[in-house]
Amino acid sequence: MSAIVTLTMNPAVDLSGTAERLLVGRKTRCGVQVREPGGGGINVAGGIHALGGDALALYAAGGPSGIELERLLEEREVKQQRIVIQGDTRNDLAIREQATGKLFHFVFSGPTLSEEEWRRCLETVNGFQPVPDYLVLSGSLPPGVPEDFYAYAARAATERGTRVILDSSGPALRPALEAGVFLVKPNRKEFGQFGVPQDANHDTYLDAMQEMVNDDLAQVVIVTVGADGALLVSRAGDRLHLRPPPIEGVSPVGAGDSFVAVLTHQLAYGSSLVEAFRYGIAAAAAAVSTSGTQLYSSDAIEQMYRSMLE
Repeated sequence: MSAIVTLTMNPAVDLSGTAERLLVGRKTRCGVQVREPGGGGINVAGGIHALGGDALALYAAGGPSGIELERLLEEREVKQQRIVIQGDTRNDLAIREQATGKLFHFVFSGPTLSEEEWRRCLETVNGFQPVPDYLVLSGSLPPGVPEDFYAYAARAATERGTRVILDSSGPALRPALEAGVFLVKPNRKEFGQFGVPQDANHDTYLDAMQEMVNDDLAQVVIVTVGADGALLVSRAGDRLHLRPPPIEGVSPVGAGDSFVAVLTHQLAYGSSLVEAFRYGIAAAAAAVSTSGTQLYSSDAIEQMYRSMLE
């Protein structure tokens, strides 16, 4: 069994390409199509694998796209376990407009899962032996899956001694926190559901994050704030705001997954929380500096990390 298991309930085959311009009501001629495995936990597992880490991607997928997703992961030699469902796995689309450099990202809802299917997913993730050190619950929930699905998964994993890292949004976020997790990483927009305006100052964010820690919703709360880096509050008393070096943003796609992948990888292999946090910020900055849907390179992360220490 891997030290890290990621669970992706709503994976995708990510399609990307370029077009000179996107024009309303007219055909848009695109360049060469790129097809890649996608979805929060799959991206995290792939990122950890790229760093030489030990992670297994567990995901629910079906139909022709589900078969293609499995093949794409096999080609990248990412450890995986597919839970077969009846519905066809979604395709998402990212198009870069060459005339402006803007990236247009189209994300679809995904197939509807039956109760038998999502319960089978819970049984699978809760039945791993030996018990993994970390379980990453990442990405959206597809139609048919109850809002408290991650809460069930988090509670069962915690009872078995696994550290749960949660990176989700929308209605699934709050129930999972009420179940208790080791670490949660919302972005500024996602954190807004806890009553903190997106334009609030950092002290307001840190105070709200401290309340979550005090209420035992999470041992560690990290909020990413875009180009301004990320904030961290922990039960151990950490209260930090770290920024990446100035960079030229190329594509925001994959920044959050890169952050979680590298953070989890560092924690699993013995780094301190603060060091892992700094590496996560460096990874997000490296991903933003990379075109397309690629997450990062290890060299780019190390360069960003060293710049943060200067």
